[in-house]
Order: sequence, then C-alpha cells, then structure tokens
Amino acid sequence: MRRQVLLALPAALALALSVSAVAGASPSTQAGTVRNTHVCDRPAPGSAGCLAIRHDSVTAHGDAVSHATPAGYGPPAIRSAYGLGAAKSGTVAIVDAFDDPKAEADLGVYRKQFGLPACTTANGCFKKLNQSGGTTRPPADGGWAQEISLDLDMVSAACPACKIRLVEGTSASFSDLGKAENTAAGLAGVKAVSNSYGGSDSRQVAAYRHPNIAITASTGDAGFGVQSPASFDSVIAVGGTSLRRDSSARGWHETAWNGAGSGCSTLNAKPTWQTAATKCSGKASADVSAVADPNTGVAVYDSFAFQGVSGWLVFGGTSASSPIIASVYAMSSHLPSFPASYTWAHPGGLNDVTSGRNGTCSPAVWCTSAKGWDGPTGLGT
Repeated sequence: MRRQVLLALPAALALALSVSAVAGASPSTQAGTVRNTHVCDRPAPGSAGCLAIRHDSVTAHGDAVSHATPAGYGPPAIRSAYGLGAAKSGTVAIVDAFDDPKAEADLGVYRKQFGLPACTTANGCFKKLNQSGGTTRPPADGGWAQEISLDLDMVSAACPACKIRLVEGTSASFSDLGKAENTAAGLAGVKAVSNSYGGSDSRQVAAYRHPNIAITASTGDAGFGVQSPASFDSVIAVGGTSLRRDSSARGWHETAWNGAGSGCSTLNAKPTWQTAATKCSGKASADVSAVADPNTGVAVYDSFAFQGVSGWLVFGGTSASSPIIASVYAMSSHLPSFPASYTWAHPGGLNDVTSGRNGTCSPAVWCTSAKGWDGPTGLGT
C-alpha cells in the first residue's frame, strides 16, 4: 500500500493557504480542503523512497483534483526568492528510480508555459538514460514519475539555461541508484547531480563521492531524523523551508519547514569543512536548504496520471529543494574537490533562516532554527 493522506485541513485554513501560499489555485476547489500526500512507498531496507509531497486540492467527495493553470511558485518566484539573477549555463543530472515515459513532453509543457527556452533531446538540452547509460527504459512508476517531473521542473525554474540529464535506476534499491549515480557523474559536462530520495542512515557509498561535482541529496520529509544519502560525508545535504512573500527588501521570508529532515549521523564521518557549530562528531544534516513546505509549494506539470490526478499540480518536500540547490551549484564557478567546502567557507552568501523547528532534540540546534547553522536549514538558503 502506498502512503496516502498525511494532513487534512479545515476548510477555512485550506482557503487561507490556497490564497496566501499556493497562488493561482482554481476557484472551484477553494470550497473544499487540501491535503498533503507522499507519492512514493515507504522504502524497504536497502532501498530509497522519493521525497515528493503533492499538495492536493480536494473536492467535497474527497477526490484530489489538478489545476487548470499553474498553481504554486513558478520560475520567476524561485529566481526572485533566491536572487539568482541573469541565467547562467551548466549541466545538471537528475537521478531517480523507474521510468517517467512522459518526462520530455511534460518538461516541454512546463517550460513553454513559463516562457523558458525549449529543452529537448533534439536540441541537445535534454537527455534520458538508464542506469547503465543506455536508452532501454526501466519499468514505469506513477509516483516516481511525479517525482521526476518535480525534479526536472525545479532545475528549469532555477537554471533555465542549464542542460538536463535524467538517469533512471532500474529500481529504488541503493544498488541500482548507485549505478545510476556513477553514470550521471560520468556524463560530459555534468557539474551537479541531484538525488531527491532517501532511506535510513547508512554508511558512505563510493558511488556518491565524485570530486569537483556537487552531489546534492534531500534530508527527508519526516522531521527530525537522519537519512542517506544526505548523511554521506561527500554529499551536500539539502534541508527545507517554508517560503512566503513579505514587504522586506528581499521580498521573501523563510522559516524552517517542520517536515525537513535533520540530525547527526552516527555512521558517517564529519567532513573537514563542517565546523563545531554542528555539535556533531559525524556528518550533520543539513548543509543548505530551499523551499520544501508543500503548503508553500511549487508548480509542477505531470501528465502521467497517478492517484487520480495529472496536469498542473503543486508539490513540496525536500525533493523540491535538492534540484534547486543542485542547479545553483551547476551555475557556479566555485567547484573545489568537495563543493560544500566552499559553501561552508562563505556563509555570508546565504539567507540565514532563524526561526522554525522540525521536532524536539538535544542539542536543540539539530532541530531548531536560530542564527547561524542549524539542522533543518543548514547554513541557510
């Protein structure tokens, strides 16, 4: 059984969220409720689950419905919130499990909607490969297909000029995902690889260690707690925030999202660049963060119907933040052997997130945001 509803909100709160956080929600759904739904199975031992959370508008009969037009934050909002400025080029690889048979077509709909340049196989911008680098597709999976759409759209939002390489694992086992990771890192021009999935904390895997390439991974969507591959000492662990517009000079305000994973790995060594601020003798999560709260979610287009919905959807989860951060690294000229070391040496380049929490822990810095580094949001966004 797939995990279904995590949250059902009263109608009044749902309406408030649809207006303030998910701008553009269809008026026909505002009389109902909203719910947040994980689209992937809970991972079995040795496997990973995708970390996408769909923010559904729900009819009075309990049916989730898609939107006729984009709802949630699109590329202009993402680029504004994170001060990404003029588009730069780079190549981002996305590693996921199973096949999304409509990945390229859906990517085309998203990019056309927001006036982004076409990214296709024909023009060399997009390429889809299996874990061995071939073109034979693995089995299709509706939940992972929605994850793939989220990943591709977030790369497009953050880096419209980036080339995208999608590498699909045969299954969600870490064995297959590790093979896909090695393939992705070996592709020409790849500067960053995003991994929007996780499983229980485990020891470092060689497939996720590729010098001079930014390997990002989501920290998880269940609040305080450690997941792999984000816990690997060679990986940039990406946490999550709630993102809202405000009247500040930046125009945006962020708090720690209460679902973002964080903590201290007991299995993986502390990277040399992480400071004593983490109060952790091993690898601490997160390093950095970006929007992940499904209640302040992002617009995604996916036509491969799953759980009764397709078309324009709203998503969150640290699955959204990982490809955003990977795209920022892909545009960067600062990629030392371990790119996270540059980030830790220059925290002033980030938006520090100083409020919010994802649980109760000791020391509190692992789960409570404050000035400087903290578990849910890392050094900031």
